[in-house]
Amino acid sequence: MSFGIYAVGYLILIIGIAYLAHLMHVPQAYIVAVCVILFGIGVVTGVKSTRSKDPN
Repeated sequence: MSFGIYAVGYLILIIGIAYLAHLMHVPQAYIVAVCVILFGIGVVTGVKSTRSKDPN
């Protein structure tokens, strides 16, 4: 459940950055590239921070 909350928050951040870049007239190819990179970073950090440790 905590990963879902983390993912939704990161998705809102990505949408906000993409909208801001659109308002600044950044080319669409750059916006898509940045969103893909941020999505990848979000998945990696989300899994890393919400993963439970092994009990061993």
